[in-house]
Amino acid sequence: MKELFEKKQDWAESEVQQIEYSMLKGILGCRSIEAVEAATTYASYLNFTGITNGNYPVFLGILTVRNHNVIDALLGTRDPFLFMSSIQPNYFIVSTCFAILTKYRKAEIYPKTLGIILGVFQATYNSPLDGYKIYPPCVADVNALGKHLNEEKGQDDLLNRSILDILDKLSSLEGQNVDEDMEDLAIHSHNIRNNFFDSKKHLVDVIPEVQLRLEQNLDKDVQPRNRLPLAEAEKQPA
Repeated sequence: MKELFEKKQDWAESEVQQIEYSMLKGILGCRSIEAVEAATTYASYLNFTGITNGNYPVFLGILTVRNHNVIDALLGTRDPFLFMSSIQPNYFIVSTCFAILTKYRKAEIYPKTLGIILGVFQATYNSPLDGYKIYPPCVADVNALGKHLNEEKGQDDLLNRSILDILDKLSSLEGQNVDEDMEDLAIHSHNIRNNFFDSKKHLVDVIPEVQLRLEQNLDKDVQPRNRLPLAEAEKQPA
């Protein structure tokens, strides 16, 4: 009988941290109303603390959450394109942003999330050669960027225009004679941009068709419960 009560009593700090991390991952999965509410509150707290050089990886992690309530809470009233403007772009940030674009299917990514990522790319590749030294995109990265162009909206759409501008910056690297990878990147960026503008061509002619497929059975975002602010709730009759 004594053995029933002889449970583990000593926990290493790393074990406790792993449990906390697993629970946080469950929250950020946003698969239940409670998880969405907790994730939204957590994102609001991050918005309150502000992004710094000491915590930006946590903010990048939130960008992988596919729930617009969470991203809205993270942004608050800030312009998505300027959200990470206080942080100097580096390899980790840019590679993570490309990885997010690769993860999401075409039209699956929340527009504000896409705006945050494009803002990072704008800052990084405003000077294309300097940006290439920070993170040299490969052809697969450019496909991950180009697949998020919306051919139905045209070049006047803000997100389309931003992607096209970034592709234009990357295509300007052609002829720099740095290496073959840069040349391939520049030519491919030019081809994607050209196919978007040419009414006789399509993105599928230059980007693999499998990457341009839309997710047909995309789950809708789980919504939090509608809760009154505390001041209003206290006024409600019992």
